[in-house]
Amino acid sequence: MSSILDRRRAGALLHLTCLDAALGRGGRAFIDWLAEAGFSVWQFLPLGPSADGSPYRARSDSAGNPALLDPDERPPLGTPEFETFRRSARGWLEDYACFEALSRLHGGAPWWTWPPEHRDRDPRALAEVRLAQAERIREIEAEQFAFDWQWRRLREHARARGVLLFGDLPFYVAPDSVETWAHRGQFQVDAEGRARAIAGVPPDYFSELGQLWGNPLYDWDAMRADGFSFWRERLRRQLNRVDLLRIDHFRALAAHWAVPAGAPDARTGAWRRTPGWALLRTLREELGQLPLIAEDLGLITPDVEDLRRGFGLPGMRVLQFGFDGSPDNPHLPHMHERGIVVYTGTHDNDTALGWYSSLDAGTARRVDFYLRCGPADMPDAFVRAALASVGALAVLPVQDILALGSEARFNTPSTPEGNWSWRLPPGSLTPELAGRYRRLNEAYGRVA
Repeated sequence: MSSILDRRRAGALLHLTCLDAALGRGGRAFIDWLAEAGFSVWQFLPLGPSADGSPYRARSDSAGNPALLDPDERPPLGTPEFETFRRSARGWLEDYACFEALSRLHGGAPWWTWPPEHRDRDPRALAEVRLAQAERIREIEAEQFAFDWQWRRLREHARARGVLLFGDLPFYVAPDSVETWAHRGQFQVDAEGRARAIAGVPPDYFSELGQLWGNPLYDWDAMRADGFSFWRERLRRQLNRVDLLRIDHFRALAAHWAVPAGAPDARTGAWRRTPGWALLRTLREELGQLPLIAEDLGLITPDVEDLRRGFGLPGMRVLQFGFDGSPDNPHLPHMHERGIVVYTGTHDNDTALGWYSSLDAGTARRVDFYLRCGPADMPDAFVRAALASVGALAVLPVQDILALGSEARFNTPSTPEGNWSWRLPPGSLTPELAGRYRRLNEAYGRVA
């Protein structure tokens, strides 16, 4: 287990898009509130730029979302610091800036529909693009410099206040991303760049048709052959930004759900083995102790648990998943272990209050009996159950901290609209609320 979780901690889950000026004034104010309230971890979703608002369909693994910038705190350009950043980020920045310039040139069309010389990265054609689009490319580079500059200052502020940053790495990259364009050999795509098989999950808690994500699958044979260089680089870059990193859809490191391209839903997929043991061994050899959290939700089979435990990675438990009537449900608090991260709910769940309000009568009675509560006690009873868990880290979505209902839900899986738009109400995180949560976090031993 990561040394970060060598003591009991409390964290809050809030994506940066929920804040104004997130990398500057907004982010610092939130960190200050967390510290006053006794929280020592801030968890958020992936930070990459996205065309549709979903943090899990980022156009780049390495680039930051410029929408998060504080416009009043831009760094000066034309400085040695800017040139140093360009040199240090050359391994991803040149491709990303060129990709975005080409995307605008082609009206936002996906890269596999571009003219062959651009789609297939003809060196002469790309050199011409870099010359013709030099001004736009420099604007993109300046945005990424500003993101890096503001991020480093935000992280320094977090460290000064004793708050750890807990990031999130999507298992897959978006179809229309610089990764699939620049590293085509790492993916199961045809000669034109179209996916031959796509990612998803079989029918589950969220959808009876399964979830069809549309991301191209990795070519694991090619990845193993080059020592997993793609994954080594993406982990190294992410861990340079954060103290702790969640691997989304961790179960795909044991086996992944492969759906034929063109399938109407995910039910026609099949499980395929993934060389997760070899990958994690390689990452540990190169990066040392891995400060990773395994998102081990969904259909978890013994091979997934063996992989997680084999590398000492904490898993996740979500209270909302615990009340199916089974006394040995692993999400129930009495089944928790120290080496886990416990949540009232994740970004994919309804808020605790919204969830409780929509329960059938039988499930509601189970919740009330187990927690010794009633409707008037929610979500406080849920919050207290998470904080009281033996799990080393308890994470509360800010919507649950604020006791908000379904109107504050951040994402509903398998629905194409209405997601990712919730914003933190101005003035909602008051000093009085901070004082209340400090008392709670102290009572449950989560303040150092």
